Amino acid sequence: MTYSFMSPPNAGRFVLANATLPAVAVSSFAAASNEGLVKADIVIADGLISAILPSGTAPAEFAKSDMKEGMVWPCFADIHTHLDKGHIWPRKPNPDGTFMGALEAVGSDREANWSAADVRKRMEFSLRSAYVHGTGLIRTHLDSLAPQHRISFEVFAEVREDWKDKIALQAVALFPLDNMADEAFFADLVAVVKDKGGLLGGVTKMGPSLDWQLDTLLRAAAENGLDVDLHVDETDDPGAETLKAIAEAVLRNRFEGKVTAGHCCSLARQDDDTAQRTVELVHRAGISIISLPMCNMYLQDRYPDRTPRWRGVTLFKELAAAGVATAVASDNTRDPFYAYGDLDPIEVFREAVRILHLDHPLDSAARVITSSPAKIAGRPQMGRIAVGNPADLVLFSARRWSEFLSRPQSDRVVLRRGKVIDRSLPDYRELDSVVGA
Repeated sequence: MTYSFMSPPNAGRFVLANATLPAVAVSSFAAASNEGLVKADIVIADGLISAILPSGTAPAEFAKSDMKEGMVWPCFADIHTHLDKGHIWPRKPNPDGTFMGALEAVGSDREANWSAADVRKRMEFSLRSAYVHGTGLIRTHLDSLAPQHRISFEVFAEVREDWKDKIALQAVALFPLDNMADEAFFADLVAVVKDKGGLLGGVTKMGPSLDWQLDTLLRAAAENGLDVDLHVDETDDPGAETLKAIAEAVLRNRFEGKVTAGHCCSLARQDDDTAQRTVELVHRAGISIISLPMCNMYLQDRYPDRTPRWRGVTLFKELAAAGVATAVASDNTRDPFYAYGDLDPIEVFREAVRILHLDHPLDSAARVITSSPAKIAGRPQMGRIAVGNPADLVLFSARRWSEFLSRPQSDRVVLRRGKVIDRSLPDYRELDSVVGA
């Protein structure tokens, strides 16, 4: 059992009094802020947020938990993950930590081991961890090479139904766009994605067929009412400009669905003029960008016996300043692409602040794992503290940013519909039967 710093009253109606909230994740409440933090009393009734009041003004007769200025956040949105790959590191580690080593390790493990039972076991373990940490929305990319696309999407649909009251789940088909040349495969993939209510995705790379691939993908998405989420330019090669090509394709095809691009690492390797032109195109095309700071710092610029020279992440601040929707996410968890992680958005946030320099000031930083990713995922009501919303909240003892970012917040309290959940994490030994010790 994980011990928490406080216990809210077990009552149908109560107040989280004297709380500190990240203003960027609060709706319809105005108060003086200090570095983006505001003080408030939150009234919870019948599992819903019934009022957000100035601190100290909640009715005296209500049961209260004094937060003593501790923070209250909405549940998190983690919209670039790989639940199907999660936790395979013990049975298939990456031999050298490189991107190519990861591709080869995952490919061989997928072919040898990814049965429905194997994928479901690991996926459920990951979701249990994410739920305990306070996550309410997850988007996962699913490896979709044939025949895996049918196995994994079927498992995902079952898991999504099982978890519908805990975590809202979305799935994206991940495959090399070169495989679109196989018309029968691509038609079947689109049919599976549409049937399971997913998104079209894929890995883009420079080449003579790129424009045809993007046009075909966007046309298929438009014809089937699907949104798109792509893996883009995950490389340190400044010549990789598929993000620019994607923006041009969205504009050329007048695509009206949502388009999200993850990684976009090479943008930070290009000269300022080239990068700025792409940033402007991305804004015009309405593309959202997800940065994966932990995984990209781990993988990018990794060469034997050489210290890395750059951080591996995209031009996050420049994209946000241009009006592009931006967020951060977990990406891989204990697999050959990233040997660590636990689907804890607070860990992602803490590292993103350091790696992307989201501080000084931190006024709007909280949005990157709350309101921004929820909006990008088409669930704008999530990732927010708002009257009428379910009381799905995460409570912290930390009062100010320096306290919040200096510790892992392991004693946090997670409320779902106003009730405290058990925050006991699943034991890794549960996975020994599928991935080994």
